[in-house]
Amino acid sequence: MMKTHARAVVIGGGVVGVGTLYHLVKKGWSDVMLLERKELTSGSTWHAAGLLPLFNMSYSVGQIHKYSVDLYHRLVEETGQDTGLRPVGNIRLATTRDRMDEYRQYAGVARTIGVDVRFLEPDEVKEVWPLCNTRGLVGAIRHPGDGYVQPADLTQAMAAGARSGGAQIHRNVEVTAISRTPGGEWCLDTTAGRVVCEHVICATGNFARRTGAMVGLSIPVIPVQHQYIVTEPHPEIQARHERGLFEMGVLRDSEGSWYMREERGGLLLGPYERGAPACYVDGPAEDCEYELFQEDLERLAPHIESAIHRVPAFGEVGVKNIYNGAICYTPDGSPIIGPAWGLDNFWLNEGHSFGITAAGGAGFQLAEWIVEGRPTIDMMGVDPRRFGDYATRAYLIKKNEEAYANVFTVHYPDEERPAARPLRTSPCHDRLRDRGAVFGQKFGWERANWFAPQGVEPVDHWSFRRSKWFEHVARECRHVAQSVGLLDMSAFAKCRIAGPKAKEFLDFLLANRIPARSGPVRLVHSLDPSGGVHSEFTLWRESEESFYLVSAGAFARIDHDWIRRHLPKDGSVHFEDITAKLGVLVIAGPRSRDLLAKVTDADLSNPAFPWLSGRRIDVGLASCLALRVNYVGELGWELHHPIECQNHLFDVLMDAGRDLDLAPFGIRAMDSMRLEKSYRMVGTELSIEYAALESGLDRFVHLDKGDFLGRAALKRWQERGFSNRLVTLEVHGTSDADALGSNPIFADGELVGRATGGGYGFRIDKSLALAMVRPECAEIGTQLTMDILGTPHSVSVIDESPWDPNNERPRS
Repeated sequence: MMKTHARAVVIGGGVVGVGTLYHLVKKGWSDVMLLERKELTSGSTWHAAGLLPLFNMSYSVGQIHKYSVDLYHRLVEETGQDTGLRPVGNIRLATTRDRMDEYRQYAGVARTIGVDVRFLEPDEVKEVWPLCNTRGLVGAIRHPGDGYVQPADLTQAMAAGARSGGAQIHRNVEVTAISRTPGGEWCLDTTAGRVVCEHVICATGNFARRTGAMVGLSIPVIPVQHQYIVTEPHPEIQARHERGLFEMGVLRDSEGSWYMREERGGLLLGPYERGAPACYVDGPAEDCEYELFQEDLERLAPHIESAIHRVPAFGEVGVKNIYNGAICYTPDGSPIIGPAWGLDNFWLNEGHSFGITAAGGAGFQLAEWIVEGRPTIDMMGVDPRRFGDYATRAYLIKKNEEAYANVFTVHYPDEERPAARPLRTSPCHDRLRDRGAVFGQKFGWERANWFAPQGVEPVDHWSFRRSKWFEHVARECRHVAQSVGLLDMSAFAKCRIAGPKAKEFLDFLLANRIPARSGPVRLVHSLDPSGGVHSEFTLWRESEESFYLVSAGAFARIDHDWIRRHLPKDGSVHFEDITAKLGVLVIAGPRSRDLLAKVTDADLSNPAFPWLSGRRIDVGLASCLALRVNYVGELGWELHHPIECQNHLFDVLMDAGRDLDLAPFGIRAMDSMRLEKSYRMVGTELSIEYAALESGLDRFVHLDKGDFLGRAALKRWQERGFSNRLVTLEVHGTSDADALGSNPIFADGELVGRATGGGYGFRIDKSLALAMVRPECAEIGTQLTMDILGTPHSVSVIDESPWDPNNERPRS
């Protein structure tokens, strides 16, 4: 008998949904249930190959996968049910230098999160995979703890664990509608009756968009077809089994874009081909269950040839079965795990292209988030709110097919994929393009990454080392330091907070003090309930009851949803998203005052317009909010303006700047210059994993100002003692590669921290990194060692802001 009330209801009985239910029970919630429209695993779980790849370049996804694999090792003992786990290991092959660089960068990430990865020479590959042709290999990596599992058995084991803790699982029960009760609870209408609950967890896989539509969400998930081939038994593999030899691990040929493992005496080959189509774009049929698509071997032909070349035995036996089923994808290939935007207590665990590997870790983190109010790791990389309304159905088809086709491509740190672009462009986009801009994108917005000088083709070049754009970004940085540059930052997220209790609200939401009058500009942070940093804003007080807040464009939905969730319910404070209404042009450099003085009659002197202040001024014919602040550490202003006036403003500035040597610069130059100033960034130096004071925000977090969000938890964290401290590092001995982030840092061979970001500082001509290290390693002058692409480099802890440490230039 299905209950009519529950604390939480999981919709979807695949491995991801069951994994979430299991972990809610483990957190002590027994009044929970799962609803599955057909049978458990009948969506995509049943036809999955069951692989457990630990390899992932993402810091957050890597930890999710690690947790899963550790959990699956102990499930049998806990539940008494065999999961079919085979810890046979995993070998990833490399035939190019770039691929080995990718593996070396990944190995650094793995070291910081505790994943065991080992490098192999070609002859060592032959030892662990005797059927592999090693000609042409330059190396490989191996995860000894990797392997595969039987997806249906794994799901049933977690289901047994959930039931033993009191959870209910109801099969053949379909959710037909979702609504809210007057008291704010969720009401689920089902084919077996109505259920009222506090929390809903959506884990409906191929049905995600249809489920989301029930509550007004356009969930950015559309599946893509994935095929794999199972062969007849091979005599040599059968002979190995008869002799009691080890099962060969999962083999991945990255250049061939396929994986292979043993399967019942034969081989299983799974290619990731270009041209695989999106499917279920409008949702599966009502009676969909255990569904497969017609196979298309023609699409797989190049991969089959590659597999036969690398493993000749694959071509020596017949095909037994071909599976072609749906795998869920998102535009960037990572899952969406966390709160839905604009809805209280509605949670998403969707878009899992590696759902078997992620199910345990995703369920654990989501249960922590639901029960404790926060996950245990920074989940920015998988947060559902990292996408916006721009992710339409048509956009998702193009981007998700692209994500599938690029599973095995080299994942460069500076890559910018081309599908579904350009989409969101500021008015001056074409003017920047005509001046040589090479664009990237954030949150759908096109942004100039760097500018190709005349005679240089404006084409990007990606690498783990210093790319071909290195010298051009150097020129931009030095130009800004010597003259004046212009940067388009219209992608900034912008909002207005207004109302009679707006200041009171912001006083609670933010850890810094709120300006008592209009004029000052403040850098402010909103902490999460544990005392880590959730969001960072630039704040300007417009009037007694109105405030203007600006944050990173990539976090527009995350930041704005965070604000909305904390608004008082009495209507005394209003939120308005004005991102699309305003553009932002930044002018920076020692000649920026000279430039601005030519196009405005406003007094720009220090007494009238000091550093970290804002005023409304006319520039040309356009009204602007001029904020004397920037992210590069130079004299300059951000000009926030009506978006429809942007081209007028751009032309006025460029025309006035001809005799001042005004030139545009890009995001990569900005990032280099922010490193030289030790400026923090959300998602790297600022995170819920680090206490705000560990990130060195003492100037911006005022524990003595009264109560604010996260204050009590931060004080308790401070009393317990901090485990990390943010430092600036000079990296010695570099020649063609700099720190990229997640580089492990050692003291006398012991892991003591990780780089959060890095690059080259062109104004000071030094390789730099920002890093979190143990407090005892944070003193100025401390000598440590950092791994960069497998090479140890000596690093020194140096003073913050190695460029202009006293801020004389922005104050000038």
